[in-house]
Parts: sequence; C-alpha cells; structure tokens
Amino acid sequence: MSVTGEVAAADPLAPALTTDGTLVGTIALDPRTRRRMRLNGRLRPTERGFVVTADQVFANCPKYLQKRESYEVVPDRTGDEARHGSELTPSQEEFITASDTFFLATVHPGGADASHRGGNPGFVHVASPRELGWRDYPGNSMFLSLGNLDADPRAGLLFLDWTSGTTLQLTGEARTEFTGAERRVRFTVTQAVERPSAIPLRWSAPEYSPANPDPAG
Repeated sequence: MSVTGEVAAADPLAPALTTDGTLVGTIALDPRTRRRMRLNGRLRPTERGFVVTADQVFANCPKYLQKRESYEVVPDRTGDEARHGSELTPSQEEFITASDTFFLATVHPGGADASHRGGNPGFVHVASPRELGWRDYPGNSMFLSLGNLDADPRAGLLFLDWTSGTTLQLTGEARTEFTGAERRVRFTVTQAVERPSAIPLRWSAPEYSPANPDPAG
C-alpha cells in the first residue's frame, strides 16, 4: 500500500511515519458503502509519503458502520494548534458521548492493528476525565483487538467530528471486563490531543447501522 502526503509536524504520528520498519496497523473505511478493510505491515518512508508492506490483509463485515453519503473538501487550517492534556475536558467528554464511531489501535509483539468501533451515540460512556468505556459488541469473532489488549494493554483511540474535521486522539491503557456474557472495555487516559479541523473532509449526517444495539440496553 502506497500513501502520498504527509502529516503535520505536531501530529503524534509524524515521527513514526518517517522511521523505516515501523510496525503499523491501518484500516480503510468507506462510509458511503459501509465497507472496510484492514492492512497491517511494516512502513518504509518515500519521497512523497510512505509505503506499507503487508503482513496481514483482511476485510470485515459492515456491522456497526454508519453510512454517510456525501462530503466536501474545505481548505486546510494548518494554523490551528493542537490542544494537549492528561485528561479530558468537559467539551471533549461531550464530544466522545455524542460520537457514533471511533478507531482503536492495539499492539502485539509482532506488529500493530487498527480497528473500528461503532454504535448509536452514547455507546461510549465517559466515567470521569481519566476513564471511559464501551460495550464490546459481537463482531467477526477474530478477537484481534481484545487478544492484543490481553497481552499488552497499551492502546490508542481516535474520535472524529465528521462535520468539522476535528480529531481527538487518546493514548492510554485498555482492559476487558466480563459481566456474565457481556464484555466491556475500560480505557484509562494518559494523554489527549485535540486537533481542530485536522481533516479537510466534511460528511453528511449519518444513517445509523441497523445492527447497532440500544446503548441503554
């Protein structure tokens, strides 16, 4: 896989994307068709971006993917500074609670993985400025993310505001908890990075997946 372009110097990913041999996990997701594919491998920087040599490639089912039909591209706003913190602000807590999608990064001794989590707004619960959690809905039964977290609790979360392009990147540790047949993941925040208008794409309002459970259930 070849990617053209670069991230801003202040982006937490910037150092990794210029280091040969970095283990990376990627996910390609198209909200218009509710399709997604994961590709994990090793990175090699190029003059125009980077290349990922694949170790794993596989598609996932469309469960819990919200459909968004249209988008526009707006000018970059590179002047907006990232906001760093060690815990969530009240506005960031509201941002997370209103989200219907986030992305989960995990690691294991031989590589990294990126996956998607989705549901109706409210499916992610913020317990405190340093802790949030979500119910792990039944998926493709591969348990890659949960298996990685069992071996190494380090994780990263990415929340996206689809209308403004603002991103919220969280670093911390995640652990799976079991209550009867239900699985829940508890995430402890160690660092939060909010980047206003970081993404130039603007998407329409979502059509929620029919597979989404009631977050209050």
